[in-house]
Amino acid sequence: DEYKKSDILNEALNQARVEETGIPMPKLIEVCKLDGKWAIVSDYIEGKTLQQLMDENPDKKDTYLNQFIDIQCEIHAQYMPLLSKLKDKMARQIKTLGQIDEIKKYELLTRLDSMPKHIKLCHGNFEPKNVIINDEGTYVINWGSARQGNASADVARTYLLFCLNNPDLAEAYLDKYCVKSGTSKQYVQAWLPIVAAAQLIKGKPEEKDLLMKWID
Repeated sequence: DEYKKSDILNEALNQARVEETGIPMPKLIEVCKLDGKWAIVSDYIEGKTLQQLMDENPDKKDTYLNQFIDIQCEIHAQYMPLLSKLKDKMARQIKTLGQIDEIKKYELLTRLDSMPKHIKLCHGNFEPKNVIINDEGTYVINWGSARQGNASADVARTYLLFCLNNPDLAEAYLDKYCVKSGTSKQYVQAWLPIVAAAQLIKGKPEEKDLLMKWID
């Protein structure tokens, strides 16, 4: 009920466009109304998420982490000029924040504007729970936040999600991604205050201290 029609149609369009890249993912079947609510119907993928596998097999976390990064690198290898811009979304999020003052907003928006503009595919919420593995292979789910943008912004977002949900793997993730992709760690870290501000808009009290620390 709380989702606008435009949000549902935009997510369906995102998913349809990402499907065209060939990245393994649930195929979109239809957009319809179920019980009077807008809904997206897609394939159901059997299997376990990478998060489940990491939790069940802690001795294999390093292997799963490498697999996770390989998938993310494959995503970032795609160019998506038809998707909405990640920088535009982040700017809107920062402008509507009530938890930080106008000076800090200006500093964040200035930093965001100065970042290089890319058109790479960014998942927007890439974390182990959004990768399903079965006997057929790996599948990436939840493409509602997909945008075109700078891959390092997407990596900074994933690093933030690790810090919030899998803190024991956060540093290993960032180190391994930067080595595999040939990306400077400092380049990714420059995005951290921006992604922290974008996350702050969700208003989760348990995250506020970490996010404000990153913003500062």
